[in-house]
This record gives sequence, structure tokens and C-alpha cells, in this order.
Amino acid sequence: MGRKTYLTIIFSSEGERPSEILTRLRSLGFKPITGSRDMVYEWGNHANVEDAISLLDKVYATLQGYNVLFSAETIEE
Repeated sequence: MGRKTYLTIIFSSEGERPSEILTRLRSLGFKPITGSRDMVYEWGNHANVEDAISLLDKVYATLQGYNVLFSAETIEE
């Protein structure tokens, strides 16, 4: 068991190509997945709420100016 942060991404036809967005998120450690969510970051057992918030700050900075929206959910599985 460990924590995971899931991202759901909403692309815009006026924004950056989806492949570029996925490349940028992979550079942060996210992996693409199939299903109702688009990407996952696997923490293992060592993450806390502050870690998740810090990661989302990095996602925000990475996607800023690319005209995409994202939602995130961090859960323990």
C-alpha cells in the first residue's frame, strides 16, 4: 500500500499539444494510465499532505501558460 496522486487533464485546442503536456508531466514522475484518470504519481509509503501540495505546485508551474486544466486526487491504496 502507498499513496498515489492521480491527475485528470482537460486539454484545449487553443493550447499546447497533448503529447507535449504528457512529456512535461512525465518529467515530474507521473505515468500515463488508462481509465477515468490520465496520469498517476506513485509515492510509496513516505508521502504526507505537504508533499502532495508541493507536487501540485510543481504541476501548476509546469503547466502554466499551456492552456490546460487539471484536477488532482491523492489517495492511499
